[in-house]
Parts: sequence; structure tokens; C-alpha cells
Amino acid sequence: MFRAAIRSLLARKVRLILTGFAVVLGVGFMAGTFVLTDTMTRAFNDLVDTGYAPIDVLVRSSNAFTAQTSSLEERDPMPESVLQDVEAVPGVAKANGDVIGYAQIVDPKTGKAIGTFGPPTAASAWYSGNGFRLKPGGSPPRGPDQTVIDAATAKTHDIAVGDRVEILFEGPPREFEVVGLAGFGEADSLFGATWAMFDLRTAQDVLGKQGKLDTISVVAEPGVSAVELQRSISEVLPKGVQAVTQATVVSEAQDQISTGLGFLRTAFLVFAFVSLFVGAFIIFNTFAIILAQRTRELALFRALGASGRQVMTSVLVEAFVIGVVSSAIGVLAGIGIAILLKGALNATGFEIPASGTVILARTIVVSLVVGTLVTMIAAFVPARRAARVAPIEALREAQDRPGRSLRFRIVAGFVVLALGIAPLLYGLFGTPSNGLQLVGLGVALTFVGVAMLTPLIARPVAATIGLPVRLTGMPGKLGRENSMRNPRRTAATASALMIGLGLVVFVAVFGASAKASTTAVLERTLKADFILISPTLTGFSTSAAEDARAVPGVDTVSQVRQAEAKIEGGTAFVTGLEPGTFPVVSEVDAVQGGLEDLANPNSIAVFDDTAAENDWTVGETIPVEFPATGSTRLRVVALYSENGLIGDYAVSLDTYDVNVANVLDTFVLIKAGEGADVAAVQGDLEKALSAYPNIEVDDQAGFRDRYATLISQVLNLISALLLFAVIIALFGVMNTLYLSIYERTRELGLLRAVGMTRRQTRSMVRWEAVIISVMGALFGVVIGIAFGWALQQALEPEGFSELGIPGGQLTVYVLLAAILGVLFAVFPARRAAKLNVLQAISYE
Repeated sequence: MFRAAIRSLLARKVRLILTGFAVVLGVGFMAGTFVLTDTMTRAFNDLVDTGYAPIDVLVRSSNAFTAQTSSLEERDPMPESVLQDVEAVPGVAKANGDVIGYAQIVDPKTGKAIGTFGPPTAASAWYSGNGFRLKPGGSPPRGPDQTVIDAATAKTHDIAVGDRVEILFEGPPREFEVVGLAGFGEADSLFGATWAMFDLRTAQDVLGKQGKLDTISVVAEPGVSAVELQRSISEVLPKGVQAVTQATVVSEAQDQISTGLGFLRTAFLVFAFVSLFVGAFIIFNTFAIILAQRTRELALFRALGASGRQVMTSVLVEAFVIGVVSSAIGVLAGIGIAILLKGALNATGFEIPASGTVILARTIVVSLVVGTLVTMIAAFVPARRAARVAPIEALREAQDRPGRSLRFRIVAGFVVLALGIAPLLYGLFGTPSNGLQLVGLGVALTFVGVAMLTPLIARPVAATIGLPVRLTGMPGKLGRENSMRNPRRTAATASALMIGLGLVVFVAVFGASAKASTTAVLERTLKADFILISPTLTGFSTSAAEDARAVPGVDTVSQVRQAEAKIEGGTAFVTGLEPGTFPVVSEVDAVQGGLEDLANPNSIAVFDDTAAENDWTVGETIPVEFPATGSTRLRVVALYSENGLIGDYAVSLDTYDVNVANVLDTFVLIKAGEGADVAAVQGDLEKALSAYPNIEVDDQAGFRDRYATLISQVLNLISALLLFAVIIALFGVMNTLYLSIYERTRELGLLRAVGMTRRQTRSMVRWEAVIISVMGALFGVVIGIAFGWALQQALEPEGFSELGIPGGQLTVYVLLAAILGVLFAVFPARRAAKLNVLQAISYE
């Protein structure tokens, strides 16, 4: 039986290729994700090792955590006098002070600020041993008008040594001469960050840290160990300042890299498993078709003495071989996919240091195991059906065997659907600790349950979709009849497309709901006429607000800042605002107290739903840990019910500035005076702020459109990755049609014999593909809208008050599925048209 299984595979090479293609694509995505993230991890770890190699001990403030929205640590600076104390410690050969902070370089050719949503834009002091290395032809910065910038930024924006560039800071912008270009280790930048460096005095001046230092890098004298020197330095440091060895710094940086890349790996793996999930439906359908066509062959095995278990084992052996071979090819394909993904990341400005491709044993083992298991699990049900083939069926011609009653399928389908809906709803509306996993499990089981129940309606749905097709003539009528003939097969093929497109529709509905909800919140709460905002949402100098206040016709200017903090063990955004002016430009609907009470020291206002979840009341003090200053206690002075602009927590600007190291405005709300010409005021604001190329002046409509565009960009990226699963599903349509040509060989021969032309034959197969593709698309639209509605309802307390259904976009998806169905049917249609009539009639 084993030899028979292998010979069966080798005798049907085309079917083998088509069966394994879905596994190759899914495993390739998964293997590519592992290869990419492993390569990036090693490259970045090597970069960190190289960058910190020149130092032995690092002195820094002890209280800090790294915010999720930035790769830079925020620490409270130390007095500059600490540097002298460190230099006096025996065993110290050299000590260099450093400061770090926000800086954004302006492209001298376009006049636009350089920066993206990803890596930070920063500045620091230049000194030997800070990890950066001068490129040939440059010199270190000396004096208040010289700078060294990272080589990656210089290359991308065609900036050369000798050019003058404007740089934006927390304070007013300044102009510098570029005297050198630098790379970090062997790379041209530090993790893609835009970086400017100055001598220490200039860096302290432009970053607003006169007389202060963020870190001190220490080099030990020969023969002095890093651990010994670290202990000696610790004895002279003031409270709140610590000394750590180079090994500790490197370990922390590498842990941070691992965590950051872990999120990337998880995100890509989700899409890889979606692809494999879709592929499982294709594999199931393919084996079901092939085994139905091999009924006589399997029955002959039974007649010759093979048991049902042996027949089942032979089918699983075929699945095992297909899974192993396809997974192995998928691993090789994953290397190419990793290279493509790396190129895409580099194109977005996230530079990955040059390094060899890393292929760990884990990547190969996991890819082979997962791909093989998915194939065998998908083939298990068809294998069980094959084991029930009776020997008497050897006397029949190859054809579909009557399927078992749909009664069992109905019961099983509703059970699986219930098992999917329960964790999905609990994950969305309950308070589980592992909500994301429950939602993922619920979505997967819901898809399986719907797919199991789809044959119940596949025939009438195919008949309805095919009604217009009948008008095209006999090929269309026959294509409609073919799609209705075997509802199980049609449903299984459509279900694969339903999953892929259903997730795309879900993302589209969620995006439309997010945009509609954001628009509704802004229309309800925003009372400002203008909003100053950075296109990259990275923040900008607080001096811009002062310049705006001087513009004629401006009545109220209210600055808003945001930073991350830890509250109740979790990371949250805290908004800094002006208690006296913010109520003039925005509505917050105070439930208890008022924002004006934030003028009291060490106070905080909380969104009322958040306060209710944590059982907080006005007058209670809560612990808040800020990046720069560590843990502090703030008293709740107000509760509010509108959190669209300021989130769940708000403090005064005074409290914010004391606890946050980098003080930048996130946006500034401006209201024109009564009777002022609003258009003229906007023009005057744009002129007054022309010195800030990283700031744009939006009116309310422009501000809403900006956030809608940002949401669309993120969701479009997710949709693009999900389309990979849709492509796999369309290959499943092609696979099903191609294999069904074998099954209908005699039928096609008879049709050709009675006068059907090759062109009509091709048209018939294409129409069948259109009906199946549109059916899958419609099922996907329905289930995608259902998932989108469920998520919107679950997030309604968080501000997702509106359900958005992008009707035009969904219509395009259905039409696109039909067009792609035709394209993917070209190959099987051509094969059907090329069948030899006489051979087809005599086929068994």
C-alpha cells in the first residue's frame, strides 16, 4: 500500500503540484517571517555589540522605561558635576558626557522636515566612543554652528559635507554647517533613526539641558575590569544615578530589539497562519476531489484484500509526502520572501544593517512540522471517506460517490459555529486576560462552522448568482449547472475565498467604522478653528504656540502634549493640557469636577469609564510612573465623558513638563476671535509659522481628513498582507476547476461531439469560475461585515460609536473577485478545450 501510494503520487504530477501549491505559499510566508526577523535580530545585535564596544561602564539615571512609541529611553538628566566625580575615580581612563533629545533635520532642497512614523529623529553630543564613526572626508563638530549627521539621512536626501541645514528642536530652530557624516558601527544609521550630533556644549544648549547630562560613557584603564570599575564609580554617585557595565547595556538593548522584533514576527506570523488556514480548505477540497475520482482504484485495493485502515493510511501517506515536499519548497521560497520583505522595510526608511541571511534550525523544523500537519489534518476527512469505499464500487466508472447525509453536517456545523461564537463574543465583550487569543480562536472556529454549513445554501446561491449568466447562452447555462451539481465541492472552494476576502472586508468595515467614529467625535467635541500638527505626528517645538499667539485675529491658543506612562501596571497615554484654555477649544463633558481643577499641583483628570473600571473616585490618589521621573502619586480632581481628543488621562502642562523629559506639543488648538476673518487668520498663521517646516495648519475638516488618511494607510497595509490569502484562495478555484476537468472528461468529450466548440467550452469553465468566485466573495462580505459589527460594538465604550460599511469598496471587492476568477480559470479552461474528443469519450 505504501508503494501504491507513492506510485499514485508520481502518476499524477500535475495534481501533486496543484495540491502542494497552497502549502508552499503559506509555509513560505511563515518561513520568510522567521528568516527576516532572525536576520534582523542578529544584524541589530551585532550593531549594538559594535556600538558599545568602546565603553566599559555607563552612568545614567536609574528611573526609566522605554515607551512603546519610541525606541529611545527617557531618563531624568543628572547634574554635569557628576562627570567630574566619575573622572576622579581610580581606574577611569576616560569619561565622556552625553545628552540626547528631539531634533528634526530639514531637507535643504525641499524645505520639508525629514522623518517618518517609524524611527525617531534625535540629537546627541559627539565624542569618540559613542558608537558613531565618521565617514572619510568629515571632521568632528566644533563650535555652535557645526553638526555631524547620520550617513543614511545624508544619502537619502543628497546632503553633503559643507552643506548648511536647518534643524528643529524643542526650542527655536537653528541652522548648522554639516562638517561630517557618520554611521553607527558598520551601518549608515542607528536603526534607521535620523540623527544630528554636536559638541557637548552646543548639544546641551539646543536640547535645553544646560549644566546637565543624560549619560556618561566610561573607559577603564588597562587591567581594570568593568565590574570592578562599576563598583568603584557607584560609590561616588548621587541618589537616583547608577553605573552599569557594558554587558548590561548591551543585554538591555538586545532585549529591547528582541521585544520590538517579536511584535513584527507575531504580526507576520498571523498573516502566515491565515494563509495556511485558507490553504487547508484547498487541500481538503483537492483530496476530496482526487479520492472521489479514484473510487474504482481504491475499491480494487479493497477487493484485493486491503483493509479500510490500509486505504486510509495510504491516503495519509500521500498527504504526508505532499506536506513534507511542499513545506521544504516553502522554506526555500521563504528565503526569497524574506528578501522581499527586507527590501520593503528598507524602502520605508527602516534601514536594516547588511548581514548574512540567518536560517535557524527552528525555522526549518517548525515550517516542516506545521506545513505537514496542516496538510495531513486537511486530508484526514477525505482519507476516512476513502476508507469506507466498498469493493463492489470497483465495477462502477470513476465518478462522485454519493456524500453522506447533510444531517450530520448540519448538526456538526452548528456545534462548531457555536463553539466559535462563544469565545469570540467573550473575547470581545467580556474581560478575559487572554482576549486576543480567544478572539482568534473564535474567528477560526466560526469560519470552519460557516464553511461546514455553506453546502446547505450553496445550490440556491449558485443558482441565483448564475441567473444572469444563463442569458449568455448555452455555455453560461452549463457553467451554472456545473456550479450547482456538487454543492459540497462548490461550497468548499468558495469557503477558501470566503475566509481570505472575509478578513479583508472585516478590515475595511473596521476602518470605515474607525473613520466614521473619529469624524463623529471630532464634530462633537472640537470647537477650535485651527489645529497645528506635524504630518508625522512626532511633535514639534513649543515655541510655535508662542508665535501663533502673536498673530492678529487669534483669540485662544491651547497646547496639548502626550506621553506614555504606566498606570495600574499597564502602559497608557497621558495628555498634558492648559486647564484654562482647553475648555474653550474642545468639549470634554465633565461628569464630576472640572478641568480647571488641574491647575492644582499633582492632580489628574480621568475618563469616567476608566475610573469606573478601576473603582476610582474624585479625591482619590493614584500611582503614575513617568519615563523620566519614575513613580509619583496624583490626585483625581475630575471625571469626564468625552475622551476623543485627550484619551483616558489628562494633567496640566505644569505637571506634564515636570515629569516628561522631552517637552513637545502634539498639537495646538487655536480659536479665532469673534468677527475675525477666518481665512485671513489661517493665512497669517501659515506665514507666522513658516519657520517650522514640520508644522501644518489644518482647519477642522483638514484635521478630520488627516486622521482618516492615517487610519486608511495602516489598514491598507493590513489588507495588502491579507490579499496574500485571497490569492491562495483563487489558486484553489483554479485547482478545483482543473481537477474537475478530469472528472468530466467523458462529459466534455460528449459535449464536444454534439457540437460544442472549444471557445464555448472555455466560456463554460470561466462562467463556472465566476459563479464560485462571486459566491465566495459574497459569503466573505457577509461574514466580514458581521465580524466588523461585532468589533465595533465591543469598542463602542472606547469611542467607536459609528458602524461604517463602505458599500462602494465592498462592491469593488466582489467585482474584482469575479474578474480574478476568470483569470485564474484560464488554465483549466484551456485544458478543457484541448481535450481530444475520441479519447474523452472512451475515457474511464
